[in-house]
Amino acid sequence: MTVQEKIKSYYEKERPFKDGIALLREIVLKTELEESFKWSCPVYTLDNKNILGIIAFKSYFGIWFFNGVFLSDPVKVLENAREGVTKAMRHWKFYALEEVNPLAVTAYVQEAIDNQKKGMSLAPQRKNPIKVPPLLTAFLNSNPILRTNFYQLPPYKRREYCEYISEAKQEKTKRARLEKCSPKLLEGLGLNDGYRKN
Repeated sequence: MTVQEKIKSYYEKERPFKDGIALLREIVLKTELEESFKWSCPVYTLDNKNILGIIAFKSYFGIWFFNGVFLSDPVKVLENAREGVTKAMRHWKFYALEEVNPLAVTAYVQEAIDNQKKGMSLAPQRKNPIKVPPLLTAFLNSNPILRTNFYQLPPYKRREYCEYISEAKQEKTKRARLEKCSPKLLEGLGLNDGYRKN
């Protein structure tokens, strides 16, 4: 599937907020940004630098500004993508088509473009090496297929499994999560692969 086919499929798919993401796309395409497709969603770039992405979930749709931390946010709508984890990315969420103000969205997009032209961006920080929790290590060692599949995953997918297990407070929850992971690992899938598909 070509990039253009992926973009077309994304916008034509029947989903909640189909009209909302179509309107956001219409606004963004009036700018100088180039349309591409990364991380299972349309991403808009300037000189191959990621400026924003248009996303739709079950309960909202919106824009990811990759360096949104630098936006002045006059309407006070931006949220940190993942508090305590995400440094630069900010979301603008909409819960209904009527919430989209084309003039305001255009102003935010243009400011994001101008900021990129000024070189305003945060370089991604290198993450610490992946620490596999002891419980996950024992679990993997009990099944050679699980172990092989886990270590064949890209580092970010291994990290997702490790964090998923480590973040559980109780031993019982950690074990329940391990059992939930087992079918995905048997198929060689990452923890969140189901969410990444179009």
